[in-house]
Amino acid sequence: MNDKPLRIAIAHDDGLKRCPWPGVDPLYVDYHDSEWGVPEWDSRALFEKLILDGFQAGLSWITILRKRDSFRKAFDDFEPEKIVRYKSAKIEKLMLDAGIVRNRAKIESTVKSAGVWLDIEAKDGFSNYLWKFVDGRPLQGKRRHLGEVPAETEISKRISKDLKARGFNFCGPTIVYAFMQAVGMVNDHLVDCHRYEACAALADKRQKKKR
Repeated sequence: MNDKPLRIAIAHDDGLKRCPWPGVDPLYVDYHDSEWGVPEWDSRALFEKLILDGFQAGLSWITILRKRDSFRKAFDDFEPEKIVRYKSAKIEKLMLDAGIVRNRAKIESTVKSAGVWLDIEAKDGFSNYLWKFVDGRPLQGKRRHLGEVPAETEISKRISKDLKARGFNFCGPTIVYAFMQAVGMVNDHLVDCHRYEACAALADKRQKKKR
């Protein structure tokens, strides 16, 4: 069976072409259209996404997306200042929360990572720290089909190595690259997708403001 049509931008009933990975699931399509690939500069939001990408390991992103509201409630809207104070009783409570992924190692890692985030935020700003890896400007993938999209890159390897050295876990190069795509550090919408030019324009708009 030739799967090539599934690897290029697909026209939806609304007349717009989209990357093939969200399919037609309304929640996934909305995420694709409104969030994925949009440059994120907020340090707390970046922390949330990095942690959720770590929870995704071994699962599909749509699974995490469906649980995201529950994750936010369980983890105090991913405010590191609160998470870093979690004690064993809170961790046990989270292990009983069916609304999230109940993985003890990932939960404990989140608490540890909150402390690392606070240290980076105080010294450099977590957003500044991450965006320096791409010189503060989103990379434009210019991919035409999914076969051109890498699972990891040299930059994601460098970020992964540095994050781990600082104390983060569940942030291998593949997870980090997925994170980079999601927060717009790299624009990996396929060029025929209606969101490619829109996300590229957001990057250009920020650069003009900085001049």
